Amino acid sequence: MYTKRNYSLWMTFRWSRKSFIRGMLYATAVTLLYKFTGWAIFTLPWEPISVIGIAVAFYLGFKNNSSYDRTWEARKAWGGIVNDSRTFATGILSLIDKGSHGDLEARKKRIIYRHLAWAIALKRLLRDTRKSWEHKYGPKDLFFVPQYAKIMEDGVAKELAPYLAADELECFIKVKNIPVQILKKQTEELAALKEEGLISDYKQVWFHQLIGNFYDNQGTCERIKNFPLPRQYASVALWMNYFFCALIPFGLLDIFEASNELWVWMTIPFSGLIIWIFFLMERIGDYSENPFESAYNDIPISAITRSIEIDLREMLKDENIPEPYPVENGFLM
Repeated sequence: MYTKRNYSLWMTFRWSRKSFIRGMLYATAVTLLYKFTGWAIFTLPWEPISVIGIAVAFYLGFKNNSSYDRTWEARKAWGGIVNDSRTFATGILSLIDKGSHGDLEARKKRIIYRHLAWAIALKRLLRDTRKSWEHKYGPKDLFFVPQYAKIMEDGVAKELAPYLAADELECFIKVKNIPVQILKKQTEELAALKEEGLISDYKQVWFHQLIGNFYDNQGTCERIKNFPLPRQYASVALWMNYFFCALIPFGLLDIFEASNELWVWMTIPFSGLIIWIFFLMERIGDYSENPFESAYNDIPISAITRSIEIDLREMLKDENIPEPYPVENGFLM
């Protein structure tokens, strides 16, 4: 996630410069053909082109709104994970009855640590690139956040190791969906606490409601991760944009040819600018579709997970609590 107030114009242009350059080259080719051939087929009335442009703009607006809804839903799900994690840890520390059942404090710590492993495993699950419609991001692409790139390269086992017993880690690392299995283990732990008389029926039900919330928020994130914006909307928006932008130089030639000789050449920069703006809008919607890709504008789930680690370990009065992830080059992952 970009953390500064605004992207600079140069950063925005650099991210989308290919569409501007290609638009300029295309408009130059059309203008040169018109100039040296004088064929009227290289001019089209602007009015019907503008009607197509209005339709494309509405469609791109719909696509961007739908993509933004996916991003905002993902952020709300992680906000719920943060709140429920604090509630869960507070309940574990304060609602389990004391008694002669061995080292109860160590057991509480193990449950909370296992929850931290769940949050980290969920983060890693969402960061994995598995679908053909996703943009491809790997640790080598994260040059703007070298600290997080190093964590990605180290693998999930190393990140989970501080929070899981060796036998649990060995068991979990073999399954496809680690977070689901960790939550299952948590429910078994709650059942054991109930059997030993350390929590009442009511408390067990209350803890299970929190586990259900974790499952719900995980499911929300997995749905966004695994089910794209329907391909007909994504594809039609792209091809409509191509068709409209292909007509722009022909329409501008019709306008500028009525002026003096110099204005014909203004078709090139104005075409490039209009094509760039429309493809910039399309690209924003395209990159907002999946908010878990480690791209510039995605949900900073690594930073959110680290904040959960800090909060819960401070509740445990741990030592060597990790620092929040720093903002690197204006970005937070």
